[in-house]
Amino acid sequence: MAGSSETDWVSRFADEVIAEAERRAPGKVIVCASGLSPSGPIHLGNLREVMTPHLVADEIRRRGYECVHIISWDDYDRFRKVPAGIDPAWAEHIGKPLTSVPAPAYSVYANWAEHFKAPMIYALEAMGIEFHAISQTWKYTSGAYREQILLAMRERHKIDAILDRYRTKDKSPALKQTPVDEAEAAAVEGSGAASEDDGTAAAGYFPYKPYCTACERDLTTVTSYDDETTELAYTCVCGFSEVVRLSEHNRGKLVWKVDWPMRWNYEGVVFEPSGVDHSSPGSSFVVGGQIVREVFGGEQPIGPMYAFVGISGMAKMSSSKGGVPTPADALEIMEAPLLRWLYARRKPNQSFKIAFDQEIQRLYDEWDALERKVADGTALPADVAAHSRAIGTASGPLTTTPRPVPYRTLASVVDVSAGDGEQTLRILRDLDPADPIDSLDEVKPRLDRAAHWITTQVPADQRTRVRDEPDAELLGSLGDAERESLRLLLDGLDDHWSLDLLTTLVYSVPKLQAGLAADAKPTPELKAAQRAFFALLYRLLVGRDTGPRLPTLLLAVGADQVRKLLGA
Repeated sequence: MAGSSETDWVSRFADEVIAEAERRAPGKVIVCASGLSPSGPIHLGNLREVMTPHLVADEIRRRGYECVHIISWDDYDRFRKVPAGIDPAWAEHIGKPLTSVPAPAYSVYANWAEHFKAPMIYALEAMGIEFHAISQTWKYTSGAYREQILLAMRERHKIDAILDRYRTKDKSPALKQTPVDEAEAAAVEGSGAASEDDGTAAAGYFPYKPYCTACERDLTTVTSYDDETTELAYTCVCGFSEVVRLSEHNRGKLVWKVDWPMRWNYEGVVFEPSGVDHSSPGSSFVVGGQIVREVFGGEQPIGPMYAFVGISGMAKMSSSKGGVPTPADALEIMEAPLLRWLYARRKPNQSFKIAFDQEIQRLYDEWDALERKVADGTALPADVAAHSRAIGTASGPLTTTPRPVPYRTLASVVDVSAGDGEQTLRILRDLDPADPIDSLDEVKPRLDRAAHWITTQVPADQRTRVRDEPDAELLGSLGDAERESLRLLLDGLDDHWSLDLLTTLVYSVPKLQAGLAADAKPTPELKAAQRAFFALLYRLLVGRDTGPRLPTLLLAVGADQVRKLLGA
């Protein structure tokens, strides 16, 4: 992708990051970063926090530079609330680090954090996202940040003064964005770190908050600190109090607005995006920029503010997770390249929706059309770049479907065949008799994704059930024109037994009845006649006025059963 700096947003950011990295530390490994809190399901909004630096880091690697993408697991954050669907008894763990909270009762994982990290790690690997994981629990409890913590405590008055510049300021409405659905509301809430207290206490300002030795919770208040001895005294609402030596104490963490800039400096982060909730005056990102410079002697990362990712059709989600769909949920109904493409084709400040409803069929049609344009050289440069980033990384290509049959066709076939493998293969083989599909492997993994979508996202009352016997009453009530339309269809069935030819046939029957040529241009009257003819076929075949595309449905039902149900 070298030399494509004017084709898409990823290349432009890569240009800026490379230049900034060379200014800061020439020849050093370039660091891009993301942060994720495993406080609950890590949803598709959170994925933008990862995809934005991933795409930029991958472009930098494609150009031959050494670049690492850090994902910090904020698993040392406090457990804030008991989510829907979890035993209310878990409230006793509120205030503990996420890694000290038991996993949900049904889980096989060691703790709450590991339970919610696991599906995200699976999804990242499936999407080809290479990253270096950092557990903040390990960093804090191993003492890795000790010098940074001691520095922050020595400079607590300076930090307090920086924070005080913003404590009375209103947040700018220009930097806020109102969520439009439940998915986006969840994205705004995030880990809750942005709303964490900043360390102010009655005894003064202290940017470090210990977890209580007795109850493990952070319901503690620092009452004194001595810079020379590093002795810190605290009390807890549980009644426990103690004095610890901070130069040896590893059971606590910096408050969020100090923790984030500390990590920027510690890791040497050059690029990290931030959500809209972090970007208004007084928020973590803005304040952190001053703290990292004035306290830690480092520099704030460059990076965009990213917009929300919404969901269409999430009301139909069959998941029992009690929340917004996750990347792992999305990968059950769509292939990894498509999901990558949805993030790659939009600038970070542009919001978009991920479809779990019928819209997914249109998205796949759009993706397939792009693939054809790329193949024949007619795609725009920015679209070519987004496509390239979707189908592979600097390390190589992702898995794709050898024969990309339209998603809507596969979904219809699975729907009508009820997922039966032999029946599915028979129908698919008939789609193009000149170049038949001989194995279901040719249409996987797309077939598997379409099958999962049908079985989990389409309500039972909308599924297609082909009639076993003819509707004698309806057939007996037909007029001459309707009987003639059925005869014309049945007469042409054998000579049109492929997807393309059946499409021509079903659209031409009303034209022939009107005395028009089969290739006649549609008119309003002709369109009305076609709709009436299609509705008649649906009622006779599946007992409803609508259903899967008729050519696909006819192939699925089979010529003999079609003749039977249409009264031949």
